[in-house]
Amino acid sequence: MLLPYLLLDIDGVLAPFPAADGSTPSTHIRHSVLPAGRNPDDPVPIWLNPTHGSLLAALLAGDLVAPVWCTSWRRDAATVVGPLLRLPEFPHLDLPRPQITTSHPSGYLWKRDHVEPWLGESAVVWVDDDFTDLDHAWASERTARGHPTLLIQPDPYIGLQRAHLVAVQEWASLQATAKGSLETEHQGQAGQSRL
Repeated sequence: MLLPYLLLDIDGVLAPFPAADGSTPSTHIRHSVLPAGRNPDDPVPIWLNPTHGSLLAALLAGDLVAPVWCTSWRRDAATVVGPLLRLPEFPHLDLPRPQITTSHPSGYLWKRDHVEPWLGESAVVWVDDDFTDLDHAWASERTARGHPTLLIQPDPYIGLQRAHLVAVQEWASLQATAKGSLETEHQGQAGQSRL
């Protein structure tokens, strides 16, 4: 059985943005990191919640979703950010570095142009802080066509919450149950056709 994908962003999700006054959630710890190719004298500050690692690991242990980084951190998601959360290494989408001044040059999240062909007909739960109404409409249309799609959108100044991961788990459990019911139904029909 092909698992639904869990597409996971970092900025605004695992690493909330500082508020206008510079504050970040008290649950998050500041780290200075060096993405590939970055000048060692110019590290990037990010704030991560150490409990996210164990919460995500518990979710992944259920074998309900196949995790994939979907972030402008690209490979650095697995090699820089993931280890800080003690996450196992998992693949990333090799997103381009678009020359854009907004995340929504066409009215929807720019990543979608790369995610959609990569997904094909696969089920997906996508966690990102930057969806628009057009992204939510796209998700509804995919689901209506038989390709279950759930978008989860954390507040970019608060980031991922336990309730978001509960929603992922509940949705993925429903997908597994529905898939199992369909397979049982098809097996029953195949058995009847042999009679």
